[in-house]
Amino acid sequence: QVQLVESGGGLVQAGDSLRLSCAASGRTFSSRAVGWFRQAPGKEREFVAGIRWDSGSTDYADSARGRFTISRDNAKNTAYLQMNSLKPEDTAVYYCATGPIWLGVRPEFAQYDMWGQGTQVTVSS
Repeated sequence: QVQLVESGGGLVQAGDSLRLSCAASGRTFSSRAVGWFRQAPGKEREFVAGIRWDSGSTDYADSARGRFTISRDNAKNTAYLQMNSLKPEDTAVYYCATGPIWLGVRPEFAQYDMWGQGTQVTVSS
């Protein structure tokens, strides 16, 4: 049974940083996309960042570009999302997901078929 387990969420103040982790058990991320998504109360889930596991190439939502960094550790089969300069509007449940790549790591170009349980990030003003 494949499982994705996120960790690293918490309550921080605006301007602080957090690093989220996504560890996979039961399979590797090889040849797949790994993405971070978030869902705020009353809003739809949105793409935050993604990485091609094999090449390491990345893509970001405009809201994340310049503040967030997605990375991977092949040996640990773990993906990370480093979030800097956090804002109250970053408050959401953050999910990691993985799936086969068609053309890229954005959800319209990859088939994200495995999801973690989510980790809460709350940014106070």
